[in-house]
Amino acid sequence: MNYQKELDQIIENMDPSKGPLKLLIHSCCAPCSSYVLEYLSNYFAITVFYYNPNIYPEKEYSRRVEEQKNLINAMKYKYPVRFEQGVYNPKEYYQFIKGYEREPEGGKRCFLCYEMRLREAGEMAKEGRYDYFTTTLSISPHKNAEKLNEIGKKVAAEYGVEYLPSDFKKKNGYKRSIELSKDYGLYRQDYCGCIYSQRQQKQDETETN
Repeated sequence: MNYQKELDQIIENMDPSKGPLKLLIHSCCAPCSSYVLEYLSNYFAITVFYYNPNIYPEKEYSRRVEEQKNLINAMKYKYPVRFEQGVYNPKEYYQFIKGYEREPEGGKRCFLCYEMRLREAGEMAKEGRYDYFTTTLSISPHKNAEKLNEIGKKVAAEYGVEYLPSDFKKKNGYKRSIELSKDYGLYRQDYCGCIYSQRQQKQDETETN
């Protein structure tokens, strides 16, 4: 599936004379959201929803939250972008991925983590009567865009709100996010966020050295 083409088609069919549609974007971090905001704020009124109870430790979570807020305040947009912070309760994450703690990075545990965050975004999008919801996660070359879109569309059908298909790596999106990160002096973390990805990163560093 070419999710970028799906997104292009949705944007092409929008009527700008009616004003921007409302979009809720689940954001995993400021660097990943940079290109997505630059791109989609030309077409949508956006709420950035920061819901990531998977992030470990809490100090790291707080740092990423502040980085997200700072980026939103620093960027310029055609349509408004606002910030909404979800509840940080790591117990939710550990309960959701229970039994899959030993899964390798990029496996079933990660897919469950996608679903946990997309479900929260889908519920918020329904309650807030958003036209669409989506996630910045597909910009990462380490994330499975096909699985993200599959989960997003499943959640959308359950909650009765539209999922905006995406593969933000396309159109040099990942490259642009790196450029924007440098432009805004963003902190680019060296692991995805959870304790398991942190352990894997440290193991990889040890083996490399």
